[in-house]
Amino acid sequence: MSNNLLISRLNVTTLSPMYKFTFLFLLCSHLCLAQQINQSDTVVREAKIESTVLGNSVKFGVDTPPLIQISGAPKGYYTFFWEFGDGEFSKEENPEHTFDKRGDYNVKLWVTNNYDAGKTPTTRPEKVKIDSVNLESNTSASLLGENNIIDFTKNREPIPNEDLVVVLTYKNPYNEIMDGRLYFFYNESIYKSDNFQLTDIRTYHGEYPIITEDRITDIDANPFQSMLASNGDGSFKTPFLIQDTTDQETLQKKIEESKKKFKEMKQIGFSDFQPGEERNIFFQLRTTPEMLKDTSAIISIRSVYIPNSNSANHSVKEMEMEIVTSHDPNKMTTNANLMDFRNRNQKDFKYKIQFQNNGEGPANTVRLETDIPEIFDQKEIELLDFYPKCEICPEVDVAYSCLDTTFLENKIIFTFKNIYLPGSNQKGVNSYDSTKGFVSYKIPLKGKIKKQKTQSQTAIYFDKNDPIITNYATTRFTPGLSVGIKAGVMRIASLQNYQEWFLGATLSSYQAFKGYLQSEVMIGSNNYTNSKTFTERTQRDEFFTEVYDYEQQSEFQNLSFYLVPTSYRYNLTDFLAVGAGLQIKWDIRSKIERETTGEYTEVVEIEDYERRVPERDTFEQETISNTFTNFNSAAFLDLNVGKVRIGPSVGIRYHLYFTAPTHQWQFYASWKF
Repeated sequence: MSNNLLISRLNVTTLSPMYKFTFLFLLCSHLCLAQQINQSDTVVREAKIESTVLGNSVKFGVDTPPLIQISGAPKGYYTFFWEFGDGEFSKEENPEHTFDKRGDYNVKLWVTNNYDAGKTPTTRPEKVKIDSVNLESNTSASLLGENNIIDFTKNREPIPNEDLVVVLTYKNPYNEIMDGRLYFFYNESIYKSDNFQLTDIRTYHGEYPIITEDRITDIDANPFQSMLASNGDGSFKTPFLIQDTTDQETLQKKIEESKKKFKEMKQIGFSDFQPGEERNIFFQLRTTPEMLKDTSAIISIRSVYIPNSNSANHSVKEMEMEIVTSHDPNKMTTNANLMDFRNRNQKDFKYKIQFQNNGEGPANTVRLETDIPEIFDQKEIELLDFYPKCEICPEVDVAYSCLDTTFLENKIIFTFKNIYLPGSNQKGVNSYDSTKGFVSYKIPLKGKIKKQKTQSQTAIYFDKNDPIITNYATTRFTPGLSVGIKAGVMRIASLQNYQEWFLGATLSSYQAFKGYLQSEVMIGSNNYTNSKTFTERTQRDEFFTEVYDYEQQSEFQNLSFYLVPTSYRYNLTDFLAVGAGLQIKWDIRSKIERETTGEYTEVVEIEDYERRVPERDTFEQETISNTFTNFNSAAFLDLNVGKVRIGPSVGIRYHLYFTAPTHQWQFYASWKF
């Protein structure tokens, strides 16, 4: 209802002066509040690029919107990722960059809000014009280590419905000019929904797309348009062929394994790669909204790098990322977000704890107290990696930096001792990456576990400060499918000599912990008999009456189809379950064999005399066959005893049919696989 309509329905002139004042005050307050709410919903937070051009050197800055501090969280701050438009990037807040050539450069900036309750700020690219070159390039030192020729860098962790930039840095390790190719794999197959949409690929050194027939899926080629534009002539180059070498089989296996793990891939070719040169390719991805349900899950991307077109020698780099809903450097993630319970013992369950010192000074001790769910065997935990890098602590106290591990009941404590971890608000600290650390580990399951969701979180202590509590890292199981067989007998007390045997199949969730749905289909063969007697009297005239005393014997034989579209079952214990649902019955073949015997008696009415006449007795036989008849439906209750989740069990079920005969009992044995 609009404000104007409210006013029109209220005659203000009829109010007393005091009520007039009160009404006007409330009305103004309402309008002001509505305006503020409307503005807060429509305001877009924007960070603006600032630049100062001095020849071919440009000083960049950024004007950021005020942070909206999350209550109880460490002090909020921004991190930055610059793409200069010439193949170089920086994570500094106010970088200075020197361009090699004259021209127009499209500079992009991504600003990430940490410990901030607002939306991620947007930025508009800024075009920088370089008219002269008077300074040598200030391109930073090698981004790759001495023994590393390929690596990934990202601007932030992926948030559903937000953009993510991944930089693939690769290096020519040979002492000669090379032509080669790169594979980029994304969207892991274990997830039903895609992790990302690839919206753009930006290259700066003449890289070109390789379109082949062995694509995993039909991939839209639009993201390659920017790549094609970066080639001087805008044309495709002829893909090279890898010659047969001793490493060819290994390379092919790696490519095939990658195709199974990931749903989509891109192939990129390059040429004229100078010895020792490093290049960057920028992949712009948009995290899909469907990934919201997989918050805290660890997802990965992969690249296979073949630096020499005449050799199958290759390097593989994989980068793990965590799906988050906000940018919080202190968090816990797992790749066990969604597991297949049937194949649980074939999977590595990895966890990662990330932390950041947000203090104004360095931390010397960092303690991570981590919950271990009961389904995991903490005695078999394996430490995979950690930072800051240090030794593992010996049993005696030492003065050097080390990592200590303590086991408690359903808890493990990682303690970094005698380290120097700078604070993000410490004077002289310009790199936020230097203030961060992590511990990653893998842990196996116990021998027998129940299929239930588990949660784990970590309390992070910096020196003697109050703990920072991370999010929950949740482990869930896919429902899975369990096929079962069942057989047994049915009884209907109201039918004479009723016997029915049946055989069927069940479909349900695999080893559900408590409640679950189950469907069933069964075929039953039943037979029963029916006997009845009746009399027919015919008045022949006023003196005689003809009487037939009939005895009828019927035998029914049916082949019945039973369907339980869905039923709800609940496991009370490991060996006892109950259930309820609806069942449909349909006789797909029905046969009735009937014999009718009639004894004739003549009655003389005036003498009250009866005389049997056997010669006039009758005998009839008939067979009646039908198909798809006697449709009926019932509600039922069920009790099941045995290995109710997986394996053998027995049960009893009571059916209440909606048409007669209404009461049926089922006694069965089943086995779930």
